[in-house]
Amino acid sequence: MTDQSTIEFPCEYPIKIIGDRDPASIADILAVVRNYAPEVTPDQISIRQSRKGNYESVRVTIVATGEEQLKALHADLVALTSVRLVL
Repeated sequence: MTDQSTIEFPCEYPIKIIGDRDPASIADILAVVRNYAPEVTPDQISIRQSRKGNYESVRVTIVATGEEQLKALHADLVALTSVRLVL
């Protein structure tokens, strides 16, 4: 059996991160993302507050170069204490 990815790299890849509503949390999330995708611009970042204002979702579109990059990025994001979910 061969291991084949259904994604062709490089490609634009959206990531949604849900975390606590805190400016430091957003800065931490963006710092991690930029470690793996330094080319991310403000146009590729969208931040929205939850209805009750307790959480914020950060949507970032990166240029993904491979599965290893995505797995490492996901692991580093979920390791942040303020992050609740990474999609």
